[in-house]
Amino acid sequence: MSFSTKFFNSHPKEDGNFFLGITKILGFKPKTLSLYKKAFLHRSMNQKDTKGNAMNYERLEFLGDSMLGTIISKHLYSEVPEGDEGYLTKMRSKIVSREHLNELGKDLGLINYVESRIPKSHFGQNIHGNVFEALVGAIYLDRGYNYCEKFIRKRVIEPYVDIEQLEGRVISYKSLVIEWCQKQKKSFDFNVYEDTGNDALKHFAVKLSIGGSVVAKARATSKKKAEERASKRAFFALQDKMEN
Repeated sequence: MSFSTKFFNSHPKEDGNFFLGITKILGFKPKTLSLYKKAFLHRSMNQKDTKGNAMNYERLEFLGDSMLGTIISKHLYSEVPEGDEGYLTKMRSKIVSREHLNELGKDLGLINYVESRIPKSHFGQNIHGNVFEALVGAIYLDRGYNYCEKFIRKRVIEPYVDIEQLEGRVISYKSLVIEWCQKQKKSFDFNVYEDTGNDALKHFAVKLSIGGSVVAKARATSKKKAEERASKRAFFALQDKMEN
């Protein structure tokens, strides 16, 4: 694999610092350093390989997502022999949720290695989880399945995967609220509209109505986040009813 871009021909001292930092995160020495550099290369750098193909972490992110799901599935299959397909799928979703992956990426300080023309302060939260998945993809290509599994066990399974705690962890408050409304035969509506505030970033506001009455309001930088935030507030406002 050959690259001719400026990024992949960086100063030896920079390569040495990157190598040491990544080795500490991985727990082993990388063989092909360029793969790990690519795992932190943002599309804003507009880099291309010798064949003119775009180079950034997104393809590695795709691969890492698949490897992470496979290894977590294998772990759950072995550790929870009584779990049926639905249960195992739900547990895997909780472990590899975007929120959880973002936490993992933050804990490892991965954003410090991202190469981008966009200021890091302008990135959304998902950048942390995205580069974590890209790093997993790089490990798989560089060292193979066994090293990939070793890394995920060390950084994900051992410190974070507790089956009993996961069983009580909520993935989506919106799903809980909708499911409860359907069981109770109550109407519900997410009234989302663009918030014309003074924020630099565009915000969306939502009013969540259940049974014709507004039970929660929220705002966020995306419709999805605003709906989830309002649903969480509704869940806690109606918790006693929803748990009975």
